[in-house]
Amino acid sequence: MDKELLHQTILAELNALRQDAINAAMQAYNTATHAENVADNKYDTLGLEASYLAQGQAKRVANCEANLAIFARLKITHFTSQTAISLGALIYLMDDKGSEQVLFLAPVSGGVKINFSGLNITLITPSAPLGKKLMGCYVDDKIEIELTGQKNHYDITAIY
Repeated sequence: MDKELLHQTILAELNALRQDAINAAMQAYNTATHAENVADNKYDTLGLEASYLAQGQAKRVANCEANLAIFARLKITHFTSQTAISLGALIYLMDDKGSEQVLFLAPVSGGVKINFSGLNITLITPSAPLGKKLMGCYVDDKIEIELTGQKNHYDITAIY
């Protein structure tokens, strides 16, 4: 597993998300400042609503930039079956039904999904319930987690 290339692929995806946020912020800003959105009377709130949206989109851009900077500083670590799971681990899980999922334990951007070398990889963070359970575990450990009122069981089949 080429973890350096995986790291670059994740950075590229986070950069693409940042660019999407910038585009949305610019569109919201343009809408908020457009001459047609000047209030005609005290009940006309379209311009005000657009400015709130622009402010929210600007915060989203700042969050994306912060996540990108944090992830860029993540040290690339190569794990073995004798290494405990920590930040930077690529984890293979198998559920009770034989379904496999691949997770990357990242400091930020939980929920982001990428495709890398034919694998669908989901970023999770240590603050997520599954991330908390995985921290410190090893290959062949079994974990149980309750999500949406249902108990799920997983076997850790590989760590890279």
